[in-house]
Amino acid sequence: MPMLQSIRWDNGAVYILDQRLLPEKIEYIKCTHYEEIAQAIENLSIRGAPAIGIAAAYAVAVASIGLKSSSAKKFLSDLNPVFQRVINTRPTAVNIKWAVDRIKNLIEKNASLSVSELKDLIINEALKIHEEDIQTNKRIGENALHLFKEGCTVITYCNAGALATGGYGTATAPMYLAKENGIKFKVIACETRPVLQGARITAFELMKAGIDVTLICDNTAGALLRKGMIDFAIVGTDRTVRNGDVANKIGTYSLAVLCRENNVPFYVAAPSSSIDLSIPSGDMIPIEQRAPEEVTTIKGVRVAPEGIKVINLAFDVTPADYITAIITEKGIFKPDQLRFNL
Repeated sequence: MPMLQSIRWDNGAVYILDQRLLPEKIEYIKCTHYEEIAQAIENLSIRGAPAIGIAAAYAVAVASIGLKSSSAKKFLSDLNPVFQRVINTRPTAVNIKWAVDRIKNLIEKNASLSVSELKDLIINEALKIHEEDIQTNKRIGENALHLFKEGCTVITYCNAGALATGGYGTATAPMYLAKENGIKFKVIACETRPVLQGARITAFELMKAGIDVTLICDNTAGALLRKGMIDFAIVGTDRTVRNGDVANKIGTYSLAVLCRENNVPFYVAAPSSSIDLSIPSGDMIPIEQRAPEEVTTIKGVRVAPEGIKVINLAFDVTPADYITAIITEKGIFKPDQLRFNL
């Protein structure tokens, strides 16, 4: 597994790799208050659905340490503002609410314990969520490994790598395992405007792992697909809903359409923590809109006129019809069969 971690817990403090600085700097932010973690999620210091789910769990753990609640009931009440603050950081990724609800349910089920015991329980649960994510991603990689034939070329989008998760990544997990198994393959990484997660992060971590990766502008993908230079696509997801529609970084839908047009399989790697069966279709997924500066500037340098109007959708929805299969830790499923196999 790649040694660089997106997040780690150390004696009551949370250390978050500041991904805004990549690839030039490797620097960790020390967080000892849940608000610092919430801000790190909002400003993309940490990003990727599984990673921010882990961060949410650690935020609750950090907050719990400082509480002096007189009872389990008061303890849960005192944590409610923390739950809401963390859930509101990024609305599209379901992993945050999943992690918060998991800890909230744990407290409710153990209301007979002392506050001190509940704090220990929360910390252990957050650590467990982190470790489970690593193992989940590895199983996704094992389930997708057969796709990686000797000499194949795969295209990916945004960053669904080790730095978007607890470790291994989702879409990149089979890449790491294929590398470990001595399979020779190539990766085409789209740059992923407007924040360039593909260029700054995916290209960085795959190169660091010794994987043959080539960077392209997002709008180069169609030309390569038409030339027959790509065997399949694999991307991650921030939320997969009941009918198999998937929300992922803006531009994923465009890549899926291009793959369909050129008869190239399009796979989505989706840990069960990012699957939301409470929503029937992708039309109902809340889509985050982010600051216009992400579009009008690149690393603080203005590239657009002052005062220009901007639409900055963080995600788009890829309909299930465009997805060849969804790869989970439990196996590979057609989108319309996913809900029957979880």
